[in-house]
Amino acid sequence: MTNFYSYEPKNGHGLPHDPFNAIVGPRPIGWIATQSKSGVANLAPYSFFNAFNYVPPIIGFSSIGYKDTVRNVEETGEFVWNLVTQDLLPQMNQSCAAYPPDVSEFEATGLAKASSSIVAPPRVAKAKVSFECKCTEIIQLKGISGDKIQTWIMLGEVVKVHIDSLLLKDGIYETAEAGHVLRGGGPADYFTIGKEQLVKLHRPK
Repeated sequence: MTNFYSYEPKNGHGLPHDPFNAIVGPRPIGWIATQSKSGVANLAPYSFFNAFNYVPPIIGFSSIGYKDTVRNVEETGEFVWNLVTQDLLPQMNQSCAAYPPDVSEFEATGLAKASSSIVAPPRVAKAKVSFECKCTEIIQLKGISGDKIQTWIMLGEVVKVHIDSLLLKDGIYETAEAGHVLRGGGPADYFTIGKEQLVKLHRPK
């Protein structure tokens, strides 16, 4: 018979590290660029990130705490998602440091900016994929008590897509070739995707 370790989150997990993030993972990283009304470019990674709709394409990320990114999206209604790949992992990690609002993470991490086409926030120039987005909804989460918690979900419609053409093989985006990095659990766990993880399953007819 299987033995289960069970707990109620409201009473704590009783473990050295919360297993929740490790179980719901690995997850794509929301490396989000925004720009303040005064023109300061912000760049921050969010591990609660994913895509939620095809047509129109809608992506979203969650900020635990009211941070510069939340304020910038509220004020401007725009953001850019940048793909995190293995070559950009050190800069992505450095961009999550607690910089003051008047300091741009692009400058702090030495990352070059590329101009966006439709929105004001810049793209990460070395990112192999970027999505320019217009915010569609900002939702402050609630617990089962109905009380609001200090977490905000930002949803945005993708209005422009930029893809490194080397990742398009016969018009098909090659995920296994890009070097995607995903956030796992634990204090510092990340995962990568390669050909060895690829399994093809076509939908049944």
